Amino acid sequence: MTMFDCILIANRGEIACRVIRTCRHLGIRTVAVFSEADADAQHVRLADAAHPIGGPRPQDSYLRGDAIIEVAKKSGAQAIHPGYGFLSENADFADAVQAAGIVFIGPSGASMRKMGSKAGAKELMAARGVPVVPGYTGADQDAAHLAAQAQRVGFPLMIKAAHGGGGKGMRIVRSAEEFLPSLESCQREAKNAFGRDRVLLERYIETPRHIEFQVFADSHGHTIHLGERECSAQRRYQKVIEESPSPFLTPARRAAMGQAAVAAARAIDYVNAGTVEFIVGADGDFHFMEINTRLQVEHPVTELVTGLDLVEWQLRVASGEPLPLAQENIAHHGHAIEVRLYAEDPEAGFLPGSGKLERLHLPQVDAHTRLDGGVIEGDVVSIYYDPMIAKLIVHDTDRPRALARLREALAACEVVGPKSNVAFLEALVRHPMVVEGRIDTGYLDRHLDEVLPAPQPPSPTDFAVAATAALLHDEDAARATAAVSDDPHSPWALVDGWRLGHASERVLCLMHRGQRHLLHASGHAGSYRVRGDGFEVGVDSARCVDGMLSARCDGQARRSRALADAQRVLLHDGSRRLRFERVPVFQFGGDAGTGGGNRVSAPMTGRIVLIKVKPGDAVEAGQELLVMEAMKMELSLKAPRKGTVAAIQAGTGDLVEGDAVLVELGD
Repeated sequence: MTMFDCILIANRGEIACRVIRTCRHLGIRTVAVFSEADADAQHVRLADAAHPIGGPRPQDSYLRGDAIIEVAKKSGAQAIHPGYGFLSENADFADAVQAAGIVFIGPSGASMRKMGSKAGAKELMAARGVPVVPGYTGADQDAAHLAAQAQRVGFPLMIKAAHGGGGKGMRIVRSAEEFLPSLESCQREAKNAFGRDRVLLERYIETPRHIEFQVFADSHGHTIHLGERECSAQRRYQKVIEESPSPFLTPARRAAMGQAAVAAARAIDYVNAGTVEFIVGADGDFHFMEINTRLQVEHPVTELVTGLDLVEWQLRVASGEPLPLAQENIAHHGHAIEVRLYAEDPEAGFLPGSGKLERLHLPQVDAHTRLDGGVIEGDVVSIYYDPMIAKLIVHDTDRPRALARLREALAACEVVGPKSNVAFLEALVRHPMVVEGRIDTGYLDRHLDEVLPAPQPPSPTDFAVAATAALLHDEDAARATAAVSDDPHSPWALVDGWRLGHASERVLCLMHRGQRHLLHASGHAGSYRVRGDGFEVGVDSARCVDGMLSARCDGQARRSRALADAQRVLLHDGSRRLRFERVPVFQFGGDAGTGGGNRVSAPMTGRIVLIKVKPGDAVEAGQELLVMEAMKMELSLKAPRKGTVAAIQAGTGDLVEGDAVLVELGD
């Protein structure tokens, strides 16, 4: 079989864009599918052709296997790449694709089904000599029998739903007295979540590490591994940092785990890319957890240390070619680390965010820095899907240098619109447990307060630097406006110009975490006196070049990343980032949407909690029309002028995007 001419990508976002890049390199035509919410998404714009498949909810679009197969037939696609998530590990979909005469770029449905039951998978692996955690996987689910097996396994142990996943249906039991209540609770949760209450028992490994091996197999009987990825930095069983190689493994452990990973893949007659996941004890003992029968989100770290394109390998293997390399030809170079940038609010329990990306600045891609993303500035992070913005992956000759690269790359990230986890990631990659490579899978859940300390208010110097960034921006903007005016040399066109009888003074109002701060500044061209509530700071020799602001504040030199415009000021001093909103001096805190015009718009993504008018009502300028909740604050949206309510375009409880028109006014 020759390489495909055309494939369909049954996915969206970052992974769809990722697959498209490799297909372009290989000269393969790509067909995308999209939901109503994704009509303008990047994967739609990048593909050679794209077809709608339904509504915005996944069950109405990306989980509709029949609709996806129908598009593949109509478009002439010879194969379907499932990406990860959605239908990627759905055995029935893999079978249906094959039955339609189309190649499924992944393992067979039969191989997937062998991994569908945790109990069956453990028994199969144990029979093939793959180390498994001591436990009980039998069919006898009588409570007394399970209690006896628990005594045999020993405490602490874990009760796990046999058909579960995602952390549901799991309980840690540390004594015999806790066992029966925990069993009943676990069974109820498993029944509700998965429809089956069968459980298995496993010895609980204290302070475990999560280390997985990338495996690859072809249809010619060759199976190899491409090395490991350490994924021990987790929050609620979700990976936060992934890296390769593991800082924990010795060469002997790595060789033994690699052999076990290959044996596990062979045990289920695996073909294509997969990941064998192990739980590793503090003493280096390792045990099989599961096989993910698809490409993993963290596959780029393997690509950077091996120099291989795993999507290309997937396509070649699916087209019938043998593996491009044998085990002895796989070489590893340097160290790679990946983090995922999400639209989420770590301070609100990592609540997923949504909304328009008003500004998205990411580090420059080069030999050391890679970005895999599915959105760009101006796109909307949808409420319907995973809120990933991008994956940031760095590579260098060793782990300390890679961590330094990652810290520098994260410092260059700016996300304006929905809240993001960038500051959380910055704090995490500086944490001693991460720097020293000692973190275990439960550490973050036990010590999250160490990474998310209570925010500290800005210092007087912080306010002075923020004001300086704003003043320099305003002066540059005024000069640019004057340059294209009828009188470019007029002193009245300059915001820092001299005034009769006194030195010019400007008043700035900066909002930080919902609190207004009034600042008075005198001076010009990088030399200012900035006064605030109880402080005064002298700023000298300030200049901003390529996003870096340098200045002397009361004689002390300071250098910060700075982004300032008419709406906000963003600062980063190398370890801490600060965000200030620029608001009108006359505006009262908590008011929003009160500018002139005929429309009242949402200032940010949020939920409507109260509507105080109805169409036809006469309103006065400044009258409160709606109340919305956003970022844990209530915002009052007021009428910009006197008039009549012509239309209300939102309802109580609605989640609205930033800039969405909520009320229209008539005469």
